[in-house]
Parts: sequence; structure tokens; C-alpha cells
Amino acid sequence: MEGLELINDPNLIVGFEDVDDAGVYKISDDLALIQTIDFFTPIVDDPYIFGQIAAANALSDVYAMGGIPLTAMNVVCFPAQSMDISVLKEILKGGLDKMREAKVTLVGGHSVEDAELKYGLSLTGTIHPNKVITNGGAKPGDKLILTKSLGTGIINTAIKAKMATDESIAKVTDVMTTLNKDASEIMQAIGVNSCTDITGFGFLGHACEMMQESGVGMLIYSSCIPILSEVEEYARKGLVPGGTHRNRKFRSPQVEMDQTLTPEIIDILYDPQTSGGLLISVAQEKADKLLNKLREEGINEAAIIGEVTSEPMGKIVVKNN
Repeated sequence: MEGLELINDPNLIVGFEDVDDAGVYKISDDLALIQTIDFFTPIVDDPYIFGQIAAANALSDVYAMGGIPLTAMNVVCFPAQSMDISVLKEILKGGLDKMREAKVTLVGGHSVEDAELKYGLSLTGTIHPNKVITNGGAKPGDKLILTKSLGTGIINTAIKAKMATDESIAKVTDVMTTLNKDASEIMQAIGVNSCTDITGFGFLGHACEMMQESGVGMLIYSSCIPILSEVEEYARKGLVPGGTHRNRKFRSPQVEMDQTLTPEIIDILYDPQTSGGLLISVAQEKADKLLNKLREEGINEAAIIGEVTSEPMGKIVVKNN
């Protein structure tokens, strides 16, 4: 952040000055720590599911770096005067069950009384210092792979408006509670150049971060992007979260849209995601192998959605094909 004099430490591999998913600190020649924290307000009514989603979302930052999460601490803001403690118990149970699935140990946490409910995790993971995957390693010629469908923000808006179908609710819940663990392990095994997870800045926002940090351009094929069912219909009805418009206003100068793209598709590309998938930049000769392995392991919505270019540098071109 401009104006802050940061601490200089030669063991800091990825730090505050980097626009990345987590911090990475070297402990020894073969061990580095990954550290991150993420929490937010409820996006679903069910407290248990909210706990699962918040935990999965926080864990994603470690997975995006190619790391293994080890320990977690709960971060809780709870309105004790207006909400029954049983709600908090269900949230924590949901988070704990998701940590158990990730083989992560809960070691503690911190809570404060707050007028607005919030929950998330502070996480510590490990990785070899030479195997850190950042969002700044994409190379011209790489293929771009997305591992989850887009549209969670729009469906959550439809849920709040009580206009979402049971099918949409079930599908978006499945997407948001699914860990990126398997995708992370697969990309580490095959070897990739760059990765980030798609969350609040939307697909194009996080793609722009990867593009900027890598010093490249990108070509995106809109027809190849996996989108949750009914999302286009909801967007057509105006069920679009405010974050979509903020993301678009901030990033549109860096994006060149095909003039034939519908307003709904454009909204989806900027839609803020919760616990979204990984955006992976991988060498062209490894792309099909990575995609096939992801699908073999049940990540069926994974798709090659574009490529990294050298020109125009600093610009994402979105084509309608």
C-alpha cells in the first residue's frame, strides 16, 4: 500500500507488496510457510453451510499457491445480543467439517462482539520454496484453465430476492463448498506457470491481476467459459450484485470486449465469486494433460478458456467464440 514503509526481509518470498493470494515466508532451504486470512458476512441462510463456504473460501488461497494447509484459527464477529449462540455453533461446525475434509487442524481463534455476523479462517500452510506458484508467472503461449463455473454472485443475489430455483440453490451450494484441494494437487504434480483463485474481484478482475503481475496480455474465449445454469436468465432480470458493477468500473479500461457479447455475459465475467475455482496458466504442451487429469478426478467443469499473449501487453481481449 502506497505510503507504508514495509519491512525488508530476504526470507519473504511473497509479501504485502505483491498482489497475490497469500504470503510466503522461507523457513529453510526446503520449507516455506504460506499464511492467509479471509472472512466475510453470510451469503446463505443456513449457518452450517455458511461455515463450510467460508472455510472453503479461505483454504482456496493456500491451494492457489500450490501449498498444503496445515493449521487454522477461527475468526468470528458475532452479534451476541441479537442472535442465538446456536447459530454460531452451527457455523463453527460447518467450518470444522470442511477443515476436517482438508486435513487441517484447528488450533484456536479469536472472536469479538459485532453488530454484523462474520466468519472465516486464518490459515498456515507449507510449500517448498522453489515450488511456490504465484499469479505472476504466466508466459505467452500458455493456455488458461478455469476449474469451476462462474455465476455464484448472481445466484446468491437471486436467492436473496427469493427468485432462485431449488436446482440453482443446490448447484451453487455445491460449487461454493467444494474445496480446490484436488485441483491444486493436480497442478502441482503436472507443473504450471501461474495460478490464482477467483473470488470477489470476479473472473476478469483476478485475470487482470495475473496479467499485470506477469507482464503479459490475455485472449479469452467467452463461449468456452463454464457458467452455472440459469445464471444468464437471472442476470437478464437484473439480479446482479453491486460488486459486479464496481469490478467492471475498475477493470474495464484493461478489457477489450467483443461488441457482440450480451450484457448478461459481460456481467457474469465481472461477477464477484465466493469460493470460486482456480485460474491456471500452463504451458501449451501440458494443457491437455492437465485438463484430462482434472476431469478424471471429478473436476468436470474444468475448461481451457483462453491463452496468454505477448501483445497487447496489459490488455485482456474477450472474443465471442
